[in-house]
Amino acid sequence: MALAFDEYGRPFIIIKEQGQKFRLRGLDAQKSNIAAAKAVAQILRTSLGPKGMDKILSSPDGDVTISNDGATILEQMDVDNQIAKLMVELSRSQDYEIGDGTTGVVVLAGALLEQAERLLERGIHPIRVAEGYETASRISVEHLERVANKFEFGVTDLEPLIQTCMTTLSSKIVNRCKRSLAEIAVKAVLAVADLERKDVNLDLIKVEGKVGGKLEDTELIYGVVVDKDMSHPQMPKHIEDAKIAILTCPFEPPKPKTKHKVDIDTVEKFQTLRKQEQQYFDDMVEKCKDVGATLVICQWGFDDEANHLLMHRNLPAVRWVGGVELELIAIATGGRIVPRFQELTPEKLGKAGLVREKSFGTTKDRMLYIEHCANSKAVTIFVRGGNKMIIEETKRSIHDALCVARNLIRNNSIVYGGGSSEISCSIAVEAASDKHPGVEQYAIRAFGEALEYIPMALAENSGLQPIETLSSVKSQQIKDNYPHYGIDCNDVGTNDMREQNVFETLIGKQQQILLATQVVKMILKIDDVISPSEY
Repeated sequence: MALAFDEYGRPFIIIKEQGQKFRLRGLDAQKSNIAAAKAVAQILRTSLGPKGMDKILSSPDGDVTISNDGATILEQMDVDNQIAKLMVELSRSQDYEIGDGTTGVVVLAGALLEQAERLLERGIHPIRVAEGYETASRISVEHLERVANKFEFGVTDLEPLIQTCMTTLSSKIVNRCKRSLAEIAVKAVLAVADLERKDVNLDLIKVEGKVGGKLEDTELIYGVVVDKDMSHPQMPKHIEDAKIAILTCPFEPPKPKTKHKVDIDTVEKFQTLRKQEQQYFDDMVEKCKDVGATLVICQWGFDDEANHLLMHRNLPAVRWVGGVELELIAIATGGRIVPRFQELTPEKLGKAGLVREKSFGTTKDRMLYIEHCANSKAVTIFVRGGNKMIIEETKRSIHDALCVARNLIRNNSIVYGGGSSEISCSIAVEAASDKHPGVEQYAIRAFGEALEYIPMALAENSGLQPIETLSSVKSQQIKDNYPHYGIDCNDVGTNDMREQNVFETLIGKQQQILLATQVVKMILKIDDVISPSEY
């Protein structure tokens, strides 16, 4: 920045960076945008499928995350480019809507843009490419409807749900325990599901973790686990048929809201004040005892005197319990959250068959289990693992499995995985492209080729010859007119995904194609980029 003067002596500032800014227009702008998006897709490409590689991400604070979940990787990455940020948003949208397929949607968008770049270089207008992609995505979604299978499941027949969740977990770090984790996820979802309305509230499923033990020790608790212990070490650790008072008011004397000062100049005055305070505590404990409470759970803390009184009156208590946990306890036990002692009544008490305190290892870590609740609509998945990174990745994996189970309850249609649905859609799109006489047919055919990038990436990540494997499976599908042949990533010996029990949800796969197409259309329509040269 420099100061200069005009002919009248008036000062003005020259910004030196202004001359360094450049402007991209037309094809150059589109190529720049496509290159940025492809760079992001290339990062995630190696993480696709059951043999996909993991990424290690280090934050500025030194925290380390190891994951192969697309949404997690992109969330943790520090992305400056605006087009690359669109790919991050794309992965996040897939995660919010479906919960699974966050890597595949970015890889597909990258493939579509790579094909679009070739068409742009041949002189085809980006609007025509976008229109062709829109037509092709519609053809793909309709074709998926035709090749999808419906399966019936019930409370007694959970196997179809478990197999689909196992497909999701097979690409995660936790794949050696995928059967047990899939069973836990399905049972948790069915515990909170409203099967009549086909609705699942995942907020009622709490996923808690504690370092120690092994992954196989992960368990499902039909109740709530709270990372707290009894407020006094001599309080009972095992309470059967508990009646729980859930309080958001503190166990302490009321504080005047005005500024005040108490002068105590004699022993008698001090004893009177102490008796008054003790009377407050006595009244509070007595109110809890009178309504029949056998356990008090309080959002706030209480001092040693209140703690001592509660222990002597044989009334176990837990303090500093968070608001979200209080709500889950209230839902699970059928109790009401009470804001004032005066409002405490027997009807507002929650009921639980068993409340127990459990210790872990030699670290004196304790947690409170509230089980056999009156209303089993709140459950907890308690994750164990060797270190914090494993527990965090297991939580993310279980979240994906929970979302898949929820999607299947909403819509019980499935397509087969292993790239079989993409190859089948590719064949259908290529066949449909001949029926479109305009320039769009090139874009439609390019869309079909882009769909094949997913099975090619699966084959490549599994150590197979990508082009040879894809050609073999594609010719097999065309020859037998059977859309369920895919890439044998796990080297089972058959390409039939129905035999391998590799399922994916129909709505998840459709959402992938629709979201990727929308973002690609948006990027193709950007033809003007103004930015400083350092970007």
